[in-house]
Amino acid sequence: MADFVQDVFTVARALPQRSHLINLCTDRYRFAVGLAAAMVREQISLLPPAHTPELLRALRARYPGLYAVTDGIATDAVELISYPNERGSGRAGYDPLAFPASRVAAIAFTSGSTGEPTPHPKTWGGLALGAVGEAQRLGLRERPLVTLVGTVPPQHMYGLESTVLLALHNGLVLHAGRPFYPADIRAALQACPGERVLVTTPVHLRALLSEELTLPQLHSIVCATAPLAPAMAADAEARYGAPLHEVYGFTEAGMVATRRTTQGPEWTPLPGVTLRQDELGVWFSGGHIPEEVAATDVLEPHASQQFILHGRNADLVNVAGKRTSLAYLNQQLNGIEGVRDGAFFMPDEQAGAVTRLIAFVVAPELSREDLFAELRQRIDLAFLPRPLYLVDGLPRAATGKLPREALCRLAERLARARE
Repeated sequence: MADFVQDVFTVARALPQRSHLINLCTDRYRFAVGLAAAMVREQISLLPPAHTPELLRALRARYPGLYAVTDGIATDAVELISYPNERGSGRAGYDPLAFPASRVAAIAFTSGSTGEPTPHPKTWGGLALGAVGEAQRLGLRERPLVTLVGTVPPQHMYGLESTVLLALHNGLVLHAGRPFYPADIRAALQACPGERVLVTTPVHLRALLSEELTLPQLHSIVCATAPLAPAMAADAEARYGAPLHEVYGFTEAGMVATRRTTQGPEWTPLPGVTLRQDELGVWFSGGHIPEEVAATDVLEPHASQQFILHGRNADLVNVAGKRTSLAYLNQQLNGIEGVRDGAFFMPDEQAGAVTRLIAFVVAPELSREDLFAELRQRIDLAFLPRPLYLVDGLPRAATGKLPREALCRLAERLARARE
């Protein structure tokens, strides 16, 4: 910890006097140092959903003087400050780092109804309470020999909460890398002494399960960014001999609940978090959530304060009077043996044209006829995709999510090629 504190003050001294910054460090340890260094300088870290030049320029216009700290990523959309590699010029004494609970540490963004990024401030106290609550739920409080290995970037709310903050506020070890391929994940886990927790996504977990790799003993697996199929969760637990926990959350509130996927579909709110339902939807409050926040998904609360997740509001589709969610359709599609990855997509409605569901599928050993035959056994015929594209891969972001804009471009490109 003394080295960490020294590094924090070393980096803090290198930062310019500004109000906001973007932390582009790909090394997870350097990201954590940069986050704390910004807090020392009373600066707020922005967490945009992407680092495209257009978005960075828009944020620079909104936050004058905005700059970025980087350990290698280059861009001309914002002023860059290189992460200092030297150690030893920090403040002597190594006083424990302590920040006011009410201070805003970061601002996360959603796209907003107009497409303009909508800011959601996150206080240091709220982030700390959330990290402690997650550790309590996962049985990780004060286990100094547990190392967190994450496949999700620290700039994402899930990566920030379940790797960086989970380690900082619970005395855990933080693995600096972000392994992507199955062999890299195994190598990262093998390099860690003591107990290990794999913090990952359904996309990375599916790739890992597709390889015949033996992993070192895991304490547990944590998964988020999209609902995980129970069959995949059961396969992972059987293969790796560790419990798998899913984390559910949304940008406005952060993480709010977890579930042991193999033990049922119900989600349980984190310690101190409660939910209520009214005619407007489901609301979360308490615990690390400073103000009541409306869920962005379709939830079915139970009297026990648990709930069932049915999908995102934006994912609901209505075809011929029948309703379902893209999340459900994707789960059925990816449950087909031989499907390596797949996603349903509902294009924007066009005046005078019939809008139909599209599916993109990565399944080298299956034909369209094979896939349609399987889908007819799993979903209502009204939701069969027209067309179904066989592709080599899907344009997933680093978090494993599929940006709608990327799917729109893919659909347009494939449609042109088809014509």
